[in-house]
Amino acid sequence: MKTDQDGLASVADIMALAAQLSACAAAMHERALVAIRTPPDAKLSQEERDHAFALLDEELVLRQHVHALYLDAARAVLKGLGQPQQHVLALTAEATEKIRKIAAIANVTGLVASVVALAGAAASGVPGTVSLALKNVQDHIKAIKGQ
Repeated sequence: MKTDQDGLASVADIMALAAQLSACAAAMHERALVAIRTPPDAKLSQEERDHAFALLDEELVLRQHVHALYLDAARAVLKGLGQPQQHVLALTAEATEKIRKIAAIANVTGLVASVVALAGAAASGVPGTVSLALKNVQDHIKAIKGQ
């Protein structure tokens, strides 16, 4: 019987995570395009533009992980994660909002890397790896809140 702490213990749970990570990828795409489309006379440095293009690259990696989750959902069921699915989904939703709203795109890169790592960890099906990845996402969100 599934308990509240089983986290990603069913195909539906994995599919829900994949959907949330897909929303995060969409936010990354939106955020990058906002920076890339900034008029040339705006005060956006080349470094910021480079970060925006790097964000598009990370979006592609995240989408690959999401597709792997969708394709392998039955295999990727993670029992014994020790965290409820709602916590996992809430954390990825919060990351999505931070990616959409943070002013300096350079400040998003660490969070994006941790979200991509979470998707890869979830696709691996190893609970310990997922737990560590979740902690990294949470740490990056806290760091952004402090800015």
